[in-house]
Amino acid sequence: MKVAIISRKAIFLWKPRLRILLDAIRRSGVEVCWYAPLRDALISLFAEEGNLGILPLGGIFTSCEDLPGDVDLFVALGGDGTFLKSLTFVRDRRIPVAGINFGRLGFLTTAVVSEDGDNGCLDRLFAGEYRIEERTLLEVSCAGLPKNLYPYAVNEVSIQRMDPHMLGVKLSIDGTLLPTYWADGLVISTATGSTAYSLSIGGPIAMPGSDILIIAPIAPHNLNVRPLIASGDSELELKINAKLGKSYVTLDNRQFSVDDTDVIKVRKAPFPVRCAVLSESNFLNALREKLLWGQDKRNAGNE
Repeated sequence: MKVAIISRKAIFLWKPRLRILLDAIRRSGVEVCWYAPLRDALISLFAEEGNLGILPLGGIFTSCEDLPGDVDLFVALGGDGTFLKSLTFVRDRRIPVAGINFGRLGFLTTAVVSEDGDNGCLDRLFAGEYRIEERTLLEVSCAGLPKNLYPYAVNEVSIQRMDPHMLGVKLSIDGTLLPTYWADGLVISTATGSTAYSLSIGGPIAMPGSDILIIAPIAPHNLNVRPLIASGDSELELKINAKLGKSYVTLDNRQFSVDDTDVIKVRKAPFPVRCAVLSESNFLNALREKLLWGQDKRNAGNE
């Protein structure tokens, strides 16, 4: 198996967990291809103790262009932000992505590596003992989209104001115009993204495999506006009315600006992101553990 590994950082506090990861790589015998900045950070971390021999040798990559074509698994170290960054490397190549949680919350991550816990999850992952879950991606098109910006999102596409004034957002679903949203913006989320930005503005929690789009306003100025669920196959078209004529469009953690004259179209992408998931991974258990879902002293002893 050939594994590509990426992280947005490799800090000193991660050193014990990185050592566990490197040990698992050596035990498994997988071939490794490192994200170049991560490889440099690891060399700096372990050079201090004169222990560079702990680093498995392997190739390097810097972008989607030089990511080897024979990679079997793409591993993202960190939190959900690193997983989202992985999409810009994997793109439509159908390489499974596994998130290893070195971060805080991590709804998109496959496994958690702790300094004192059972980390057999890494051995199982590198042995190929995982299943594939396909998650919907969103595709954005508009005249103002920068040519170098990858136009797909795992969690959500959001429209946000650039100035202190609220936006007027005209939204059409499959050609049917809805009443104008007067708000700070609008979030269009996948089921996967229902526990991200959408959740923080009052959107519903959805099971990750649900074929839906969640449309939720940000700080609406209409008391009768509520989040709306549309079919995953819906075609959305948005027109923005901003007082200064510009607003932001954000795709997960990437952003660009648009003019009021731009028409923004959002739809389900023609390909999914493929998540490598270990057998014990469970979304409902993650809600309990990460968001303390249903925590109530009246439930003690009844679960």
